[in-house]
Amino acid sequence: MSNNFFERVYEVTRLIPKGRVSTYGAIARYIGTGRSARTVGWALSSCLGQQPWVPAHRVVNRNGQLTGKIHFPGLNTMRELLESEGLKIKNDTVVNFENLFWDPSIELMNEE
Repeated sequence: MSNNFFERVYEVTRLIPKGRVSTYGAIARYIGTGRSARTVGWALSSCLGQQPWVPAHRVVNRNGQLTGKIHFPGLNTMRELLESEGLKIKNDTVVNFENLFWDPSIELMNEE
């Protein structure tokens, strides 16, 4: 894993499976900076144009809300991307968030 904070965020975000979501805090905890959820959000708001592509739309707040939607081109882009992956969104919140939540600290530990 990279030593650059933004790159570490991007690496983890790229691992979130299609149709699942993670949170800013879960990513921060996984990369060892548990109190930096806001900085994870800042990193993801800056990822446009990164190669390989970073699926930032799969990262929501701890309540499943699409708080990062303002950083996408178009007010509904984040919702539309999630819906295209089969997720249901109601009032800018992921429906059934608890069952769709992908925690890298658990999911990636199980792959090792």
